[in-house]
Amino acid sequence: MNHLAHTLLAGDDELLQLGGLMGDFVHGQPDPALPHGLIAGIRLHRAIDVYTDSHPEVAAARALLPAPFRRYGGILLDMWFDHLLARDFPRWSEQRLETYSLGVRDLLDRHTPLLPLGLQHFRHYMEAHALPGGYARPEEIAAALDGISHRLRRANPVGEALPVLVGLDRPLQAHFEAFYPQLQSFAKRWREAELPVR
Repeated sequence: MNHLAHTLLAGDDELLQLGGLMGDFVHGQPDPALPHGLIAGIRLHRAIDVYTDSHPEVAAARALLPAPFRRYGGILLDMWFDHLLARDFPRWSEQRLETYSLGVRDLLDRHTPLLPLGLQHFRHYMEAHALPGGYARPEEIAAALDGISHRLRRANPVGEALPVLVGLDRPLQAHFEAFYPQLQSFAKRWREAELPVR
């Protein structure tokens, strides 16, 4: 899952949301000096990634991708699932997508000193492209995939994947709709088990 899903699955806790955004930018053990809730958010991000990667619905969605795209199925599905989440946001959240997206960017602005350098740089990209809400637009998914493609070390087809994903939209959406409610339940159980009652 990508940025929109990770913040939404963190619930209403701002530090969990911030940790969800930081998860891709923190490697190894988080700095123990960080606030407990922020470390928990990074851990939740990683738990969501493990759950997602091992889920049968995600495996079935990945199997739909033709070679050579299937090799990059984790990246492609992370982006496309965020697109599906954004595209049908009222189904998954009581907030308007634009309002929620502005709130995510405001959260980053208010906590800039805590952000890893990579996320500080990415924050400017988010602002310029109105992310994460911008993921509702296929052209933003195309731009993101192109950027990812250029950051990968070896030659890859990630930047050309949008037509493939669009062509598989209906079956991918069916797998997403079967999977995402289970992921919501997993994240809720994780938060209840790992975080003290406040």
